[in-house]
Amino acid sequence: MSHEELMGLIIALGLGLLTGLQRETVKSSIAGIRTFTLIALMGYLTGLLATWWNSPWIIAAGLLSLTLLLLIANYIQGKQNSFDVGQTTEVAVLVIFLLTAYLSQGHQAFVIVVGGLVAVLLYLKKPLSAFASKLGEKDLRAIFQFVAISLIVLPVLPNETFGPYRVWNPREIWLMVVLIVGLGLAGYFAHKWMGKTRGTLAAGLLGGLISSTATTISYARRCKETPGLALVAVFVIAMASAVAFIRVIVEIGIVSSASAMQMVPPLLIPAAILFGMGWWLFRHIRSDESPEVPEPSNPAELGSAFTFAALYALVLLAVAFAKDYFGQTGLYAVSFLSGLTDMDAITLSISNSVNQGRMEAGGAWKYIMVAGLANLIFKGVLAAFIGGKVLAKKVAVVFGVAMIGGVVALLFL
Repeated sequence: MSHEELMGLIIALGLGLLTGLQRETVKSSIAGIRTFTLIALMGYLTGLLATWWNSPWIIAAGLLSLTLLLLIANYIQGKQNSFDVGQTTEVAVLVIFLLTAYLSQGHQAFVIVVGGLVAVLLYLKKPLSAFASKLGEKDLRAIFQFVAISLIVLPVLPNETFGPYRVWNPREIWLMVVLIVGLGLAGYFAHKWMGKTRGTLAAGLLGGLISSTATTISYARRCKETPGLALVAVFVIAMASAVAFIRVIVEIGIVSSASAMQMVPPLLIPAAILFGMGWWLFRHIRSDESPEVPEPSNPAELGSAFTFAALYALVLLAVAFAKDYFGQTGLYAVSFLSGLTDMDAITLSISNSVNQGRMEAGGAWKYIMVAGLANLIFKGVLAAFIGGKVLAKKVAVVFGVAMIGGVVALLFL
């Protein structure tokens, strides 16, 4: 036996033991730890025989034999009143057999990943079932709209550049839409998972994932109605704004990973300040002041997706135009105006320009920083107008310190 075959055998036995252990803990009547281990061994040996004798029909025969055994076992168990009609174990048996047969061809990394995923899915039955039970019509619509956006619309779009300055590529533009909608959807379902009453910390974190601007408006209104919630409101607004910076950093890492180390560190300064001040505020909030996390809107609405696509395309053109006609000053102006209401479009545009070599990474982060500071100004104005003087003063202090940090970074880094 070669070293590769020995390693394959060890991996097959490990997958069988892992999957069987999980099935044993739930007292499966069809297959437990020993049966799964033997099935994994059977699959691996069947794959080896098929390779040695150059006959893939051996694997087909093994799969058919295993299927017949499962049918017989189900028939016998079906005579018992306590029989569970679920087919999870049976499907897992067939998957492990096929994986270990495929393992004999040397695809160890693939088999380990898929086998581990199978074991995790089996283990997460209760959490997944609990999560699914919370899904309503609105949630299912969000899921299928995201599927439409990412798996139906994206593949059919042409991967060609056109338009002024040749900055528009339909597939790349829509890929950014998929990224932003995906991040929003993650926040949406995090809210679903955590529930409405996990307190102020959840409100701030989820608010930043979903929309820091919408969170600012929501809590400013609450503060207007209940002035005693001013401390809670400023904490949530600060945390949501900090997470918004982290979200921007994630976007940079995805779109321009090669240049992320040059662009990300300065952006951590306002984020760290906001997190630090948020933590100080959190320590002064009474537990009875914790509000419910507001219900977020569906981030996968097609109208919102098309709106962001149009906004992103417009920002791409504005960046190219400003760079061509006005140079650095024009780019700062575009970044400031774009960042007032949305940091995503300018972040993705700048990151994409860096990734394609149209802009130097060393200075590109400054445009994103300007957009971030503009966004803080806009949210501060919203908080002041909607929430009143008390909230305005507190938000001004928090955002003011964060903006000082950002300006210092712009001037000296």
